[in-house]
Amino acid sequence: MATRSLWRAKLALSATALFGGAAAATITTSEDPAMTMKLYSTVPVRLLRDSITAAAIAFDYEYSLWGLPEGSSERLKAKHEVHLRSARKLQELCFKNGGIYIKLGQHIGQLEYLVPEEYVRTMRESMLNKCPVSSYEQVCEVIEKELGDKPDKIFSEFDPVPIASASLAQVHVARTHNGQKVAVKVQHTHMTDTAAADCATVDVIVNTLHRVFPSFDYRWLIVEMRESLPKELDFLNEAKNSEKCLHNFLKLSPQIAAYVYAPKVHWNLSTSKLLTMEFIDGAQVNDVKTIKKLGIRPDEVARLVSETFAEMMFKHGFVHCDPHAANLIVRPLPSSRKSILGKRKPQLVLLDHGLYKELDDETRTNYAALWKGLIFSDANAIKKNSAKLGAGEDLYALFAGILTMRPWNRVIDTSIDHLVIQGNDSDRSELQMYASQYFPQITELLRRLPRVILLMLKTNDCLRSVSNALLQEPSLETFMIVGRISSEAIIEAKLQKRSFLSWLSAWLDEIQLEARLFIMRVALWLLRLRKLSWQLALK
Repeated sequence: MATRSLWRAKLALSATALFGGAAAATITTSEDPAMTMKLYSTVPVRLLRDSITAAAIAFDYEYSLWGLPEGSSERLKAKHEVHLRSARKLQELCFKNGGIYIKLGQHIGQLEYLVPEEYVRTMRESMLNKCPVSSYEQVCEVIEKELGDKPDKIFSEFDPVPIASASLAQVHVARTHNGQKVAVKVQHTHMTDTAAADCATVDVIVNTLHRVFPSFDYRWLIVEMRESLPKELDFLNEAKNSEKCLHNFLKLSPQIAAYVYAPKVHWNLSTSKLLTMEFIDGAQVNDVKTIKKLGIRPDEVARLVSETFAEMMFKHGFVHCDPHAANLIVRPLPSSRKSILGKRKPQLVLLDHGLYKELDDETRTNYAALWKGLIFSDANAIKKNSAKLGAGEDLYALFAGILTMRPWNRVIDTSIDHLVIQGNDSDRSELQMYASQYFPQITELLRRLPRVILLMLKTNDCLRSVSNALLQEPSLETFMIVGRISSEAIIEAKLQKRSFLSWLSAWLDEIQLEARLFIMRVALWLLRLRKLSWQLALK
């Protein structure tokens, strides 16, 4: 079986290399000869790198684990070592190819319960703000082309060393001639060419793998990339998104509008490839130590993050879809004062507004109803709304499992903490086992779901990772927040129908919601009391 598996892997890699040239030629047909030539010279190199890396990883697993008994300590040790080596090979590939490969690496770093820990840790440590940088000469070239002069003429001060670098751009600190400190986001010079090449190589690889392994169908990824990349590469679009995001909070979520912020844009110093923004000082959202030094409680930050994104998903229908740790900054709320205990209220600063998705009213309401069903263990609501969102009558349990990272029997468990992941080795092993066992069904589900929901899944993964970093132990409060806001969104949707029956239904839903939340708060208080008594008993 192992020999057959290795043979099929080699066949897939050979097919990729063999058909890559022809497929790339089809993909890169263009009326622009210069662009076509660049793609012809770039795509084969990237395909070769991909094939060599994939072959090296496949061989390492086969060779290193050969003959070691399943479950033995020798196999576990060998698997840990090969996971680490393979993660580093993948990291090196992402850095060499750059562009969307780094974005894919960032996403792997969020899948804490689906991929081995070695991959998560390696990607998370390197992919968020330690990406390859453009030279200062390249930065000067972009600024001069976009704004008509060199950085030292456009700004009174410009630090040539970037404070952060990501897949599409890097950020420099500068000061305007009127003394304002700003952050200047400069697009990598190679990105225009690289983005097209990335789409071409991923297209070839995904289509080739689908031909060899029909159950591997991730062709939707190509469509999504082709749609989202041009938007992410247009920094003026990003600037508009940031302003629309804040407007939505002021209009639709005024109760937390002061606690959510985005840097102000300097429009006169911004173009599609250059974005100049207000400089914000603060702590990265997963930097618990610095957050505490600022006098802010990490659990309050976790609640604010949950509330912010729940409001976006269930009420605004305009969602920031790249909320990894490097894009979320925490600072003390400017208008707040220290409490008696010396604590400050947090303000969440959202960065990188390039990737947003809009949910139409029907999708937004169905998604809210689904989450309400998940939080309150309503199996019928889960089935009904999963089907409405495209999961079908047969894959609703899998859809619920992917959203919550819990098996179906836990999803519909009526206990108050049924969705809480303990984060221990048993939980992690169980989830990884399910991911491996149901891979074909997961692939089919991802093919069925609308692309906007697929982006919600990615957002979910990012938020789960942030919450795990902020909270040292499992928490019910974030689930209570999601349950409350998703329920409120459904009530608001009913009230918009302006009929007596709709109003009556909304009123009854509101009473039921308050009763449920009260019960959950009491249960949460009892759980905390029980935990405290255990701790005292141990002492």
